[in-house]
Amino acid sequence: MNERIEVQRLIPATPESIFAVLSTPQGHVDIDATGMLQSATGDVVNTVGDSFVVHMDREALNDYPMGEYDVTIVITQFEAKREIAWKILGKIRPQIGHIYGYRLEEHPDGTLVTSYYDWSQIDPVWREAAIFPVISEGALRATLGILARVVRHQSQRSALINDSRGERSGN
Repeated sequence: MNERIEVQRLIPATPESIFAVLSTPQGHVDIDATGMLQSATGDVVNTVGDSFVVHMDREALNDYPMGEYDVTIVITQFEAKREIAWKILGKIRPQIGHIYGYRLEEHPDGTLVTSYYDWSQIDPVWREAAIFPVISEGALRATLGILARVVRHQSQRSALINDSRGERSGN
């Protein structure tokens, strides 16, 4: 049985601009296609071991009556502009042990982004529960679409700000 989902999308943006979204707590909320991520607190992550808190609402999936809860995202893989991955720590015991992540590869037309979800190392208690994958391939694909939109809008916003500054300074 395959215990990992990977999806890819070519996004017409630089790895730097995409990684800027993926390394911020709010960036994760902004691109979430499941509707579970409601808000986040914490700083931009810079290295393995950094963490932040995400405020969740499981009712968005309507699969388990968990309501609102918090999880801590702990970075397990970090290579600036290339890869970021994390595990999720919550109140559930034993901890689940699934990993989410993104790999970025420069491409002549932008950046090839691979989103992955790996539950191959989950605790046996959760394997026996037979609830994986929690997130579907479709949700991962949708998140990449939202990521493309967010990066495009940020780029357009930056261009507008730079244009308005140039006009004011007479450049």
